[in-house]
Amino acid sequence: MPYVVRGQTRETPDTVTLVLSPGPGAEPHPFAPGQFNMVYVFGLGEVAISISGDAEQPDRLVHTVRAAGKVTHALTEMTSGSTVGVRGPYGAGWPLSKVRGKDVVIVAGGLGLPPLRPAVYEMLRQRDAYGRIEIIYGSRSPRDLVYYEEIQGWRALPGLRFQTTVDTAGRDWYGDVGLVTARLPDARFDPPNTAAFLCGPEIMMKLTAQALTARGVPEDSIFLSLERNMKCAVGICGHCQFGPEFVCRDGPVFPYSEIRRFLAVREV
Repeated sequence: MPYVVRGQTRETPDTVTLVLSPGPGAEPHPFAPGQFNMVYVFGLGEVAISISGDAEQPDRLVHTVRAAGKVTHALTEMTSGSTVGVRGPYGAGWPLSKVRGKDVVIVAGGLGLPPLRPAVYEMLRQRDAYGRIEIIYGSRSPRDLVYYEEIQGWRALPGLRFQTTVDTAGRDWYGDVGLVTARLPDARFDPPNTAAFLCGPEIMMKLTAQALTARGVPEDSIFLSLERNMKCAVGICGHCQFGPEFVCRDGPVFPYSEIRRFLAVREV
């Protein structure tokens, strides 16, 4: 369906957040936090991008895109009034209903925060349904952090703790430097009654999941968004096959207990 670019925000030098609304003949499609769309640039092709907006506003699709190829580069250069094609939403989302009543640890690495943002919106909207919320967000450098102004607002909320860390920084950075796993010992949660949502590089998610299980978080309460190599979104092309699963069809969100053995297999 045709969607029109209604706004764009440059998050970093190579990352832009686009706000899309239905174009002629298109209708809003409800989505669940954690799902993705296939976004098509006419004449170039399409790419899978997680939805990073509020699920309560399906007529306002938000996608945060990093320029990594010809299609994503073209998307980051879009201006208001441009038209793109959208099909979706696809995939399994974050299991928010299953983790009600629990503490929630959210760990994002790189561009892993945008797929998690809709889940944060939903938990904040129903704040009494969840326990403590711990968010740990890591990036390569301070200039690679997205949603900076919104994060400052989250930091001020009661019952939510937001930690930010970067791999490298200059003298003007006063936050933490190091891996996201180094921030886990400071996170406050009740391990047996905790769920974790992870999104970022696979090695980061693997090490974070191991650290969480070592602290006592059950494997079936840890969920990872793989989001890798998705090309068709309907489980036909085979590019995103992960062991016996297809990420686009069976994921992108998986319980750690189901995919742990495949994360340890080289080249899977």
